[in-house]
Amino acid sequence: MSRHVVCPGSFDPPTLGHLDVIGRAAGLFDAVTVAVLVNPSKDGMFEVPERLALLAETTARWPNVTLDSFRGLLVDYCRDKGISAIVKGLRAVTDFDYELQMAQMNSGLTGIETLFLPTSAEYSYISSSLVKQVARYGGDVSAYLPAEVDRALRAKLAD
Repeated sequence: MSRHVVCPGSFDPPTLGHLDVIGRAAGLFDAVTVAVLVNPSKDGMFEVPERLALLAETTARWPNVTLDSFRGLLVDYCRDKGISAIVKGLRAVTDFDYELQMAQMNSGLTGIETLFLPTSAEYSYISSSLVKQVARYGGDVSAYLPAEVDRALRAKLAD
């Protein structure tokens, strides 16, 4: 039986924390789909195709990682794609409170399990929102992003 999981998120932009979780999941499972949530009610800095392109560049080293995007409920996406579990990275206990409720709802709706993977300590405080906020005010966020993403972020802010 193939162990196929999904790592969902907005990835706006993808950070080293995201890649930490994706890479570790790639080492544990046969197939990992990184799925970018399309949320029409949120204005992202990067459009979904741009996020997918950045993820393609930064995840190419893991041959068992594929990329996709989805709308609607994650559990419906998993069911439609034959994905057996969700992998979520946790940075802090505040993430756990929210993610546990979501995991229990997802399991109750469809039986799809959620596995929590603690983010490595060096990335535990990094979030896309914080990176964007600091970058908008001219702060150097290159230590928190893959080089390709840092270049894209700087170009986006220069526009």
